[in-house]
Amino acid sequence: MINRLNHVAIAVPNLEKASEQYRVLGASVSNRQDLPEHGVSVVFITLPNTKIELLHPFGENSPIASFLDRNPSGGIHHICFEVDSLQDASQTVVDHGVRLLGTGEPRIGAHGNPVVFAHPKDFQGVLVEFEQC
Repeated sequence: MINRLNHVAIAVPNLEKASEQYRVLGASVSNRQDLPEHGVSVVFITLPNTKIELLHPFGENSPIASFLDRNPSGGIHHICFEVDSLQDASQTVVDHGVRLLGTGEPRIGAHGNPVVFAHPKDFQGVLVEFEQC
């Protein structure tokens, strides 16, 4: 059902500083992308085998702001797996007692693809994103 790891998302208190750290390491760093509908600004670090998504709060109701309140230095926020069918993946995890966040309906994510998030309390304490690719 799950395919490759699409990305690991890291919440950061300073998006520019975090981006520069990866540039210094020779990584390919995207431009900043503001996603007001999700309350985040993102930068993608592209590596040969996966991506790292740097997340920073955007707007007053950003879920990343509360994460950074609890973790002022930042930290891993979620992991994202690619799936062929978001509907099948969603149904499978729900059938196994995992709650989906929000309404459970897919939303369009930062890559322009539909995504859903599984509740971390139902997934070994990890916020898991499924992205249909």
